[in-house]
Amino acid sequence: MYSFITLLALIFCLWIGRSLFIPILFAAFVWYLLNAITSYYRKIMPCYKTDNKACRIPSRFYDWLSNILSFATIGGIIFLFATQIKPMFWELYNATPVLQQKLLDFSNYISAKIGIGLDLNLVPNLPHIATYIATSLAGIATSTGMVVIYLIFMFIEQNSFSKKIDSLPVQKSKEQKLRYILNSIDEHMKKYLFTKTFISAATGICAYISLKAIGLEFASVWAFMIFVLNYIPTLGSILACAMPIAYAFISGDTWHLPLLTAIALIIIETVFGNILDPKLTGKTLNISTLAILINLVFWGMIWGVAGMFFSVPILAGIYITTAQFKSTRWIAVLLSADGNIPDETVPD
Repeated sequence: MYSFITLLALIFCLWIGRSLFIPILFAAFVWYLLNAITSYYRKIMPCYKTDNKACRIPSRFYDWLSNILSFATIGGIIFLFATQIKPMFWELYNATPVLQQKLLDFSNYISAKIGIGLDLNLVPNLPHIATYIATSLAGIATSTGMVVIYLIFMFIEQNSFSKKIDSLPVQKSKEQKLRYILNSIDEHMKKYLFTKTFISAATGICAYISLKAIGLEFASVWAFMIFVLNYIPTLGSILACAMPIAYAFISGDTWHLPLLTAIALIIIETVFGNILDPKLTGKTLNISTLAILINLVFWGMIWGVAGMFFSVPILAGIYITTAQFKSTRWIAVLLSADGNIPDETVPD
């Protein structure tokens, strides 16, 4: 009974404190992503941390250059969204009443063909759904200032974090174990976020090129939504394909547009989501689809669209963290898809 009350209290605190937690999570997400991009930029730079005496460029120059490039990458994505994708989003939002009428006409046509009466209340209300999503995104946008502030202080604190670990009043062996665990978790999360972002971006770009060639309207909007939804394994891919295909069915006058859209997106999602993603991420994320679904619903109920976006990164963090401790490895086993979890990388 006590554990149940504690759980309810925790859920209530998460819900009531969403205005505090969501900006922190966004800042942590961007912070991790920037550090991951920075580390990969360093790896591809010539002469970085090598024994080549002919290369006289100091490593600090590479550090500064990689930081600048990573910030420029994120800035370029934000600029692209603000100038190219955001106007298309509003155009699609303004077109939802027309799409709703086309959806009703299409539903009536199908019901007439199969001879079954249609309850109009079962037809999705596209304007209401679009308004809910727009309101949620507007609420997230209002916290941009806090996200930037948190992000700045995270970058300031990251240089002194190692010193804080050294200053902890614990035994040297426990300090080494703690440092090893934190580094392992940090490396796994960076690998997951960087790889997932890279694959999602490649999927979105290929989807944009394909949809543009097919002639589907709002190709940039669908590509951006595919990019975002691919952070949610399996379920996100299905939803990312379903929306542009459904739009093609509603807006198209012939069958070739939805058919070509379905073929193109299914091929792209199969190649990137089912072939490349497992090979690149390896065992970093091996989470049960049922656990993902329950987690998605849980965080969606508490934090709305933002909770759905962060549901898998949060679950991945819990999965990776619990796998590093003997007392909590059973949680990682339950969350895993096949029982195979990351090794407990703690030195003796």
